[in-house]
Amino acid sequence: MKLKLSEITRLVGGELTGDGDIEIYGVNALTEANNDEITFAVPPHLEKAVDSKAAAIILAQAIPGLSQAQLIVANPREAFGKLLSVFAPTVHIARGVHPSAVLGDNVVLGENVAIMPHVVIANDAVIGDNTVIYPFTYIGEAAVIGKDCLLYPSVTVREHCRLGDRVIIHSGSIVGSDGFGFVTVGGKHRKVPQVGNAVIGDDVEIGANVAIDRATTGSTIVGNGTKIDNLVHLGHNDVIGENCLFVAQVGISGSVNVGNNVTFAGQVGSAGHLNIGDNCVFAARTGIISDVPANSFYAGFPARPHKEWLRSEAGGRKVPDMVKKMRDLEKRIAELEANR
Repeated sequence: MKLKLSEITRLVGGELTGDGDIEIYGVNALTEANNDEITFAVPPHLEKAVDSKAAAIILAQAIPGLSQAQLIVANPREAFGKLLSVFAPTVHIARGVHPSAVLGDNVVLGENVAIMPHVVIANDAVIGDNTVIYPFTYIGEAAVIGKDCLLYPSVTVREHCRLGDRVIIHSGSIVGSDGFGFVTVGGKHRKVPQVGNAVIGDDVEIGANVAIDRATTGSTIVGNGTKIDNLVHLGHNDVIGENCLFVAQVGISGSVNVGNNVTFAGQVGSAGHLNIGDNCVFAARTGIISDVPANSFYAGFPARPHKEWLRSEAGGRKVPDMVKKMRDLEKRIAELEANR
């Protein structure tokens, strides 16, 4: 596929500085792009634009003296994402139900669906229009999958769980696994039945090997537009707001209420039964053990305001020197005592 720079400019908007007739054959990273590709640059990587071999660079502000064509847009990342979709290789997906798929009784299939080999769909499940289900995926009894969803190989959506529209789930993930509920009696752990479900909103993306537990009763909820990276665990009865971000290896215990637009960096963990307000950000490996007010930026274990954590970390680095000075003082005092 190829597009002229003038066509790309019309596609993403913005202002072009350079030859609009230059033909672009692909998109690539700033340091890897060739002279027939387009890339983008944002701080702190703007200095790398000078050495890029790309034919054109998408920028938020023009760089004087740059030899490549410059496409100036409000949001370079967004524009680059649009072009990735345009230049992405086409994957041909045959529509219809493969003969090796197993469908239970009263299954409802929408129009233009693709049910690939060895998919199992249990009784009373509903699959929305244009949804694609890759091989070895299991859809449980009375589960509902919305329109335009994409379920990659070996996904499980357990019984009575619901997915909204345009949900993407990557390989190995499960929606509706049993919550971790046990009662200890006489030193033995007895399972508490998990009879609720999990409800996933519209435009949610779930990475590979993610586990979202079903509720003990009621629903575990993931709000519209939330994006979940690989290897994340959401416990039973969690209620996650809209447009949240969960980076890899985050673990959220059960019955946690999370507001909208909350970001959990890698390996963040939380205790259960907490309330986290809107617009919070948690730095990597933060341990959340109490409620967090809206608009907070927390770090460390236990979680505390980021600036407070930075001061604590800076002070901690001084401890070895302080210990050495203390030992030197003790030695000098001992010598003075001996010479009295």
